[in-house]
Amino acid sequence: MQQLEIFHIESPCIGVCQAGPRGYCLGCYRSREERLHWVNLDDQVKSKIVKACALRKKRAFARKRNQDAQPPAPPIQGDLLD
Repeated sequence: MQQLEIFHIESPCIGVCQAGPRGYCLGCYRSREERLHWVNLDDQVKSKIVKACALRKKRAFARKRNQDAQPPAPPIQGDLLD
């Protein structure tokens, strides 16, 4: 049985609209297909997409935090004759 949504689910778009390295929008974290078909989806599917986007965003920030926490690689020593 399909659960009815009380409120209309708005698009999570924040106007950034740029694809990241994994193919998700850097603003709302939706895939290209999710953005393309948003207006034709029912509220139950939209709700699942919004939850998936929140998880994607959380994972992206965790990856970024882990990258920033790693010490930078030591500089490569150049040739003395250069």
